Amino acid sequence: MRKIVFLHGLYASGQCVPAVALREAFEGCAEVLTPDLPLHPQEAVTFIRQLCDKEHPDMLVGNSCGSFYAQMIAPTIGVPALLGNPHFKMTEFLKPRIGAQQYKSPRMNGCQDFVIDEQLINEFATMEAHQFDHCNDHSKECVWGLFGEQDNLAHFESLFLEHYTHSFHFPGGHTPTAEEVKTWYVPLIKQLMGEDLSKTCFPDTACT
Repeated sequence: MRKIVFLHGLYASGQCVPAVALREAFEGCAEVLTPDLPLHPQEAVTFIRQLCDKEHPDMLVGNSCGSFYAQMIAPTIGVPALLGNPHFKMTEFLKPRIGAQQYKSPRMNGCQDFVIDEQLINEFATMEAHQFDHCNDHSKECVWGLFGEQDNLAHFESLFLEHYTHSFHFPGGHTPTAEEVKTWYVPLIKQLMGEDLSKTCFPDTACT
């Protein structure tokens, strides 16, 4: 069975709405892994790499900060990636939010509280400076971006297109609803993973 790894945003978890919607959409034809990611970026990247080494996914799908990670890792492991509303400048997002915060969906460890501080911002700044280092001719074609037309948090399509080729829009906000995931994300995932998956899982649905 094919495997997809979904990487959630900073305030989310592996039980967020897009994660659950993807698991439901591919039930029976592809395994969708939706882990909780560590807060700190280097820990998160290490965790994702170790997960990929173990599970050998066929594709990465991200949202927001998860897309920031996906586009760095996908070229190094040779798999395609779909970046939903990628946030390439997490430092700009974090600076006005310093202080105590809460995750917006439940975490497996039960801990819903976290803190944004200068250390976290500096860690993201270090990673931002090298985030496109592994972009190559293959990833330019196999890393796709999906941008919500009502997104009021991340506006990085132009930066995306400096490094990648394929950009798509959907009429939603920064965090897609379950219906938007199934309507807009799933067809693009099908295309990126190949016609084989489309015919097996969605025999009556053409890729769009």
